Amino acid sequence: MMMEEASYDVIVVGGGPGGTTAALFAARAKLKTVIIDKSKFGGSLAATSKIANYPGHTATVTGVELLSSMREQAQAFGANFVQTQVYTLEFNEDVKRAYTAEGTFAAKAIILATGAGARQSRIAGEEEYLGRGVSYCATCDGAFFQDQVVAVVGESREALEESFFLAKYASSVHVLAPRDEFKAAPEIIEEARANKKLRLHYRRRVREIVGRDGVVSELVLGGRGGEEERLPISGVFMYLLGNKPASDFLQGLVELDEQGYVITDEHMQTSVTGVYAVGDVRRSPLKQVVTAASDGAIAAMAADRYIHRRKVLVQQWA
Repeated sequence: MMMEEASYDVIVVGGGPGGTTAALFAARAKLKTVIIDKSKFGGSLAATSKIANYPGHTATVTGVELLSSMREQAQAFGANFVQTQVYTLEFNEDVKRAYTAEGTFAAKAIILATGAGARQSRIAGEEEYLGRGVSYCATCDGAFFQDQVVAVVGESREALEESFFLAKYASSVHVLAPRDEFKAAPEIIEEARANKKLRLHYRRRVREIVGRDGVVSELVLGGRGGEEERLPISGVFMYLLGNKPASDFLQGLVELDEQGYVITDEHMQTSVTGVYAVGDVRRSPLKQVVTAASDGAIAAMAADRYIHRRKVLVQQWA
């Protein structure tokens, strides 16, 4: 049986902070808006147990709490939320379509907010303790480890730079390189060696992340000769494989860079007119809730301009 096509002005694919903010601004601009997400609360933010740096929230909140308040605000302006899987997208000049398990959704513009996730290294305990000592973002979670011992797993430039950030808070940072060198510029490696809070370890592979009372307590390491070593820590930041944008299903639809991030201009416009991308699915210098929300607001106003064929963006002052 053919399912009826639902028509909207704007479809937002992804219900994280970027997508939800886009829906809020689009709905407030009187655009008929729907967010489609396969999860009840989308994005990596939902797995975050503590957020203390989002403007306007003086108390620490969880990712789910923050997303709930964002969603309620968007719904108050008329945005609709549909929990279903998007199978494929179709970008025609005037009509864009999302094909889902709940039927087909058509709109004049689409905002892609599918986010990114860590490339899973599949270390025992990594998934179990995610958000309870296991993190993929030092700038997000580093402040929660004030005067504690933490570890960074990885040998990339990103791993070392995140270690510098963690050293502002932690009493000691163990940086664990699986091989016998770090893949970074010599000056960065020298800076790491000179930092008194950093402990650089070579040929140390994490075999297991162990917890106690529901949170991370130590790492089980494999050494040079295969011997086992236990390292007591309070948190571990994983940078073995980096992040992967959720853009596989966008191959051939919009232009992607060499790592799969959607390429956009300053208005979040992709290579396809009327299609925008926000948050972690696009390349940006900072991966934070507030920057994803900023992307969403810009994309929504750009979509409003596109739909109404305006020359400039309309400001929402209050």
